[in-house]
Amino acid sequence: MAKPPIIGVTGPDHTFAIGWWASWLSVRLAGGAPLRLTPSTYLLHEHDQLNGLIIGGGDDIDPGLYGHDDGRAPIDPERDRFEIEMIEHALHTQLPILGICRGAQLINVVLGGSLFPDIRSMRQRTSNRRTPLPRKTAIGTQRGQLDGVMRQRRWRINSLHHQAIDQLGDGLIVTAHDLDNFVQAVESTDHRLIIGVQWHPEYLPYLRSQRRLFRHLVHCARLAKPEALDD
Repeated sequence: MAKPPIIGVTGPDHTFAIGWWASWLSVRLAGGAPLRLTPSTYLLHEHDQLNGLIIGGGDDIDPGLYGHDDGRAPIDPERDRFEIEMIEHALHTQLPILGICRGAQLINVVLGGSLFPDIRSMRQRTSNRRTPLPRKTAIGTQRGQLDGVMRQRRWRINSLHHQAIDQLGDGLIVTAHDLDNFVQAVESTDHRLIIGVQWHPEYLPYLRSQRRLFRHLVHCARLAKPEALDD
């Protein structure tokens, strides 16, 4: 019987990390085996054991990484460094990647893109209210895989961010946006599977469309290193 694919889930070193536990549940429900990776623990694990990777949400990315110097929110440079290493490893080895919120932004930065440091004054049709509940709307662009994964053109999303992707990184395309036309999802045209989403699907396991994201990641992870999944 095949072993469940190991999905690395990155995050901060905080003892109480709700994002980790939410992602743990979502990966388990999708048939994967979640493995927590943080700045202080990731060197304890062999990168080659991973079959897929989730880059999780959290603090702002150091604005110096994309040519800005006007960041005001807390940053975590140590986490930036370790997640950049993980993304580069996944790119080099063709591991499937799902970036969530900060994770989607960091994938974009690693690939040479940039961010809007603060979009709150730029919104016109959407609220700045932060909520884990699905109070906003994403609209698929009918490019890439995402529309097929979600099986609908529009879907409900939550919102816990104040930054957004500005210039796209190399090889990325926009596969969803919101009502203000801010980027809500990106995919790679050069890699087997990179999907970055600006919302937090791990907090929405009660929505079938959001569970499909994790099932798709786990499915792709099963194909990434099939020889590593045999008993």
